[in-house]
Amino acid sequence: MASEILTVVDEWTTLDLLLFRRFREEVPGRVEAALDGNPGLSAACVFLPLGAQVTIDVPVPVKGPTPARAIRLWD
Repeated sequence: MASEILTVVDEWTTLDLLLFRRFREEVPGRVEAALDGNPGLSAACVFLPLGAQVTIDVPVPVKGPTPARAIRLWD
């Protein structure tokens, strides 16, 4: 996995909102993994302070076989 640093730039940003803005999906365990990778982050209040940097693990996409292109008679 690769790591990435996210910086809080908006007020009233929570950790789960920050992760949702980055990945555009909710994945169970992602918030807990971010808290494990950033000791002291849970000591902050619910809203992350402006300028806070959060290190996250970004899964590397697995490249599968390229799908074959369909051939049609009338294309």
